[in-house]
Amino acid sequence: MARIALVTGGTRGIGAAISVALKAAGREVVASYAGNDAAAEAFHAETGIATLKFDAGDFAACKDAVDRIHAAHGAIEILVNNAGITRDAVMAKMTRELWDAVIDTNLGSCFNLCKLTFDAMRAKKFGRIVNVGSINGQAGQYGQVNYAAAKSGIHGFTKALAQEGARFGITVNAIAPGYVDTDMVRAVPEDVLQKIISRIPMGRLGRADDIARGVVFLTADDADFVTGATISINGGQHMY
Repeated sequence: MARIALVTGGTRGIGAAISVALKAAGREVVASYAGNDAAAEAFHAETGIATLKFDAGDFAACKDAVDRIHAAHGAIEILVNNAGITRDAVMAKMTRELWDAVIDTNLGSCFNLCKLTFDAMRAKKFGRIVNVGSINGQAGQYGQVNYAAAKSGIHGFTKALAQEGARFGITVNAIAPGYVDTDMVRAVPEDVLQKIISRIPMGRLGRADDIARGVVFLTADDADFVTGATISINGGQHMY
């Protein structure tokens, strides 16, 4: 039987590419989303991938979602924590609400879903967890203390949980994307975007498929000796 995979934030951008790539690799995929019903419906119609709406930063909502997935599809064996938001502001203008929103969604969601799926993975003696960090969690970024803190936290979370999961056949890894050609990045003013591209040795933005291929590798059955790693996919912009 196909292994069950949950991809949070899995109906748009990088998440959509991951969901499609995992399906192509023979996984049964559920893609979660938080709010854009029209995009989720279009994604399901195009790909046939099941979608599920819930707030990945809310533990109770995650528990309900995991229970529903287990009932409809079976135990989750592959978890990709991709859900993320930005609420940018310099510290002088950063509010507690902006801080909490990003920490809860980007980092809290990793705890929520790992907590809720880890026991079933231990029982099966198999699990693949990939947490999506960021180049800005490695190098920092002006105006993103909340986002950089959350993504840096993901990298530390990954290393710690990898040590807990190893003896149960559970691998836990992170991917740190650089700047990828998504709607969010394309919303950056053109002059700023060109400055970003000029700092990428490969001379281009990343593509969502670049990230998806990394996830497919890390979630493969035979990727069982790779754990606690952070794979940077950034065109050489930050070598860490």
